[in-house]
Amino acid sequence: MAAMLPGVAAAMACYSEQGQPSLRDALLSLRGGPYDAILVVPLVLPLEPSFLNWITRSLKRWQSEHPGRWPPVRISRDIAQSLHFEPLLGALINGAAAEPAVPPDDHVKLEGSLVPAQKRRVLVCEGGACNAAGAHAIWGHLRNLQESRKLRMTGEGTMTAKATCLGPCNLAPVLQVYPEGTYYGGVTETAVDRIVEEHLLGGSVVHDFAYEPTGRKQRLRPVINSSSSKGE
Repeated sequence: MAAMLPGVAAAMACYSEQGQPSLRDALLSLRGGPYDAILVVPLVLPLEPSFLNWITRSLKRWQSEHPGRWPPVRISRDIAQSLHFEPLLGALINGAAAEPAVPPDDHVKLEGSLVPAQKRRVLVCEGGACNAAGAHAIWGHLRNLQESRKLRMTGEGTMTAKATCLGPCNLAPVLQVYPEGTYYGGVTETAVDRIVEEHLLGGSVVHDFAYEPTGRKQRLRPVINSSSSKGE
């Protein structure tokens, strides 16, 4: 529908977190096209106050990581602030009222669950500092890799989960890999690619992004061995 609007040359649905194509992949596919601008329209309700902040920071990082021709990238404001939102919401409410009611299930069955055999766990920090640094995008990239690489069944098996806080906020975004308990800081999509290949599947810590507990405060350091990156 968006592609039919005046002035719109192409439209693509994508996901800021888990889902394919990701927002990052969509932007990378569009950046070299014959477009005057790329408009990002978040269809998110409710739109958290931090959403636009971390999306903006992620966009700047993606542009610096993938230099070249980038048309101007602009992000729309909160959809709920649009003058057209109220009649749209009213139409959705009226539509829901016209739908048949969902009947109760009189024969509820207790379902069983398998205890997972996976030995590895990856925790992605979603504390305030990490979210502001784009942890949502990192989480989505990891989850997409978990699906595409079948990480639950490959190697020792890996499960992923969000954590409210992992501690070293100034190293954001942060994730931690078990059973070793390895902390990774300043994590990007490229870092996640390497952690999956080298640590989760290969059993070797990715020292470019790893931080050991030293008992002293640490700051983010530049990635020294970036040429060994297995990302894009």
